[in-house]
Amino acid sequence: MLRQETMGFGGSLKPSNTSISDSLRTSLSTGEGFGTPPAEAVTSPSTVGSLIKDSGHSQSLSNSVYEFPTENGRSYHGYKAGSYPYPNDYTERDRLDFQFEILKHAFQGRNYFAPIRNPKTILDIGTGTGQWAIELGDEFPSAEVQATDLSPIQPSTVPENVHFFIDDASDEDWVLPAGYFDFIHSRMLLGSFTDFKDIIKRSFFYLKPGGWMESQELMSRPYCDDGTMPSDWLFLEWTKYADEAAMISDRPLRIASKLKRWYEEVGFVDVHERIYKLPMNAWPQDKHLNTLGKMSKDNWLAGLSAFTMAPFSRQLDWTKNEIEVYLANVRKCITDTNVHAYHKVYVVWGRKPGPETPAHGTTQ
Repeated sequence: MLRQETMGFGGSLKPSNTSISDSLRTSLSTGEGFGTPPAEAVTSPSTVGSLIKDSGHSQSLSNSVYEFPTENGRSYHGYKAGSYPYPNDYTERDRLDFQFEILKHAFQGRNYFAPIRNPKTILDIGTGTGQWAIELGDEFPSAEVQATDLSPIQPSTVPENVHFFIDDASDEDWVLPAGYFDFIHSRMLLGSFTDFKDIIKRSFFYLKPGGWMESQELMSRPYCDDGTMPSDWLFLEWTKYADEAAMISDRPLRIASKLKRWYEEVGFVDVHERIYKLPMNAWPQDKHLNTLGKMSKDNWLAGLSAFTMAPFSRQLDWTKNEIEVYLANVRKCITDTNVHAYHKVYVVWGRKPGPETPAHGTTQ
């Protein structure tokens, strides 16, 4: 179990507060900060000289956190290498920031739907570039916001109540007491875990009674309501290949439509589900959906290689050249406004039973 607080790399907000009271964790003490480390830090990670604590025993921070292995021209996380199939380079970070804006636009400016009131402890699982955690830190300045990821790619200057950690939510022990958090959030983690229901179950354990969890996930398959999506559409074929690769790696993509049932099976009450339409491109006439479609198209064009390269090469044994040739044609589908395809984004939230909240939540 590695739960290492990071300093981040780059950024434009307030200087971060890297201290934290939990005696099981020690903040990173580098002057450079985390993120894509300088070249000398990659080749000589021992120069960092930071420590972590595990049950009172100090040990050197694993060099793998600093080493971003490259594969087919993309870089990937070093800690637990290979467990997350998508890259962490600057191109992907820019896309993740843009994806945050897409979801915010889809949700009419909202970052969450759970009826939280003055939470004191918040967790963001799989934070990526940390934008959600940063905005929650600004919205709730008296709350402690923790955010975890396998890659140290978050900003170094953040609200003083926001703390980033290198951590894997699939680990059984989160190195925290049970019932610690008021609110746990996750989004866009399809293909990231072997069993996402287990992540929900573990989150339930670490929530306070009366606390809330929320998940926001894209259903990987495209939909069409008017018959304009042909059965042999190449993007649909790409989706099937991506799903096949995910199942071979035992990290399924198709989790969004199961979230509500999993929440209820784990023990959450007052479980809500909302489904949002995310057009593939600018085909809708509706102004809001048209804008979303334009953003979605740009996101797919920017991220298609990232979504494809490792899964297709590792699990399906495609060569880099085969992938690039194939994707050139898939991109044509993404920009084709004659096909009225869209994805569904599922938002599910639920409450851990307890006396601290009323019997029924609200969704203001």
